[in-house]
Amino acid sequence: MRLPFLNRDKDINRLKTALNSKTFSFIVIYGRRRCGKSRLLQHISGKNDLYFLADQNVKQLQIESLSQEIAKYIKNFDQAIYPSWESLLSTLNERAIPGMCLILDEFPYLVQSSQELPSVIQKQIDLQKINFNLIICGSSQRMMQGIVLDTGAPLYGRADEIIKIRPMEVYWMAKALNLKSEEAIENYSVWGGVPRYWELAKNYHLIEDAVKELIFDRNGVLHNEPLRLLLDDMRTATQAHSLLSLIANGSHKISKISKQIGKPASSLTRPLANLIELGYVKREIPFGESLRSTKRTLYKLEDPFLMFWYKFIHPNQSILEMDTIDGVYEHCQSVFHMHVASIWEELARKSIVYLNIENKKWKPGSRWWGRGIDGKEMEIDVVSESFDKEQLLIGEVKWENNSDINRINNKLLYYSENFPKKNNQKIVLACWVKKRQLKKHKIKHIFTPQKVLNEAHSQKIGNQK
Repeated sequence: MRLPFLNRDKDINRLKTALNSKTFSFIVIYGRRRCGKSRLLQHISGKNDLYFLADQNVKQLQIESLSQEIAKYIKNFDQAIYPSWESLLSTLNERAIPGMCLILDEFPYLVQSSQELPSVIQKQIDLQKINFNLIICGSSQRMMQGIVLDTGAPLYGRADEIIKIRPMEVYWMAKALNLKSEEAIENYSVWGGVPRYWELAKNYHLIEDAVKELIFDRNGVLHNEPLRLLLDDMRTATQAHSLLSLIANGSHKISKISKQIGKPASSLTRPLANLIELGYVKREIPFGESLRSTKRTLYKLEDPFLMFWYKFIHPNQSILEMDTIDGVYEHCQSVFHMHVASIWEELARKSIVYLNIENKKWKPGSRWWGRGIDGKEMEIDVVSESFDKEQLLIGEVKWENNSDINRINNKLLYYSENFPKKNNQKIVLACWVKKRQLKKHKIKHIFTPQKVLNEAHSQKIGNQK
């Protein structure tokens, strides 16, 4: 079932502005597989725009396929033989329909068999010989970045627009799948922000059936999805696969990761940086510390789907190969609430920038861990500073059906008294809970999934107007 086209207004406006320019526009679009790049291109393309989806074929067959596609718009274009990309693009330039846009999707496939292609396009651009707009698009994030963002690349500095298509936020999942806020958080903890995963899940009435059929089943569409994602950007996925597995299952310090993987910590810096660049891993540091100078960095998975897969599928792949899905799923179900709690905690930290708290604008939240003023170890779920630096927020996050708000209040008071990073700032206490309690409580700022999703959405829509 195809979902409605959602939440790409900003990208659409940028594309339309560039394409409606009186001069030639060169646009680059890239991002993770299944996030909606091709759907976006199809959405913005007009009747004279030529969309070509490349495949992993040899150079001459790719040129031939494109010439046949062009012939649907320009009569007899495929009657000639084009020995090179330069000859095809030059001929297209001579015969292009006014205002035409050539869209080359999965551009890295073309470059794999024709490494000269970026230089050919660069030459056409530099000589101002292109009479049609050109969009290149690809799922190999590192290759696309290398083609246009590396200073030594032929197309560096030539693009009029470079748009990275990122996973979507949880609010849009609630809208797309018609879910209540709590259900949306739980579904997001499995599928993350990838629209194609939502589309697949929408075909099932129950999340249990969707998870079993799509992920747990050895023949499921998403059963080996992480390996496909990694191979989009790497020759071999072995090391990245191992790193993601270790991080997902509790190895967050580089010293521990290096010991388990059997390699020096210094040799893991680049592979981890690559995974961060791809949006699969993040670095976490305590509130108030500098990323450059701290020695307390932790590595966490950034993507909910990958976190779910590496927690529940990867450790059980041998068992799942024997079609024992129900047993593995039962174990997953027994600890799933803890997985959701970790995702909810991260959403809470991100939500602060959208929430109305003391009529202040707030920086994104962080965790803090360490010794308090009383010398005891503390771990605070959410710490944030207002942009004017006058106030400091300290928060607790719970994913329980019956959270004791007054107990949370006492805990937050203890944290506020012993937090060592406060600088004569007013302390604001807040909590994020699964359900709001009706009984009286002392915490002024309490946020539920519904509140978080609705406020974040209204703020974003307001900012786009």
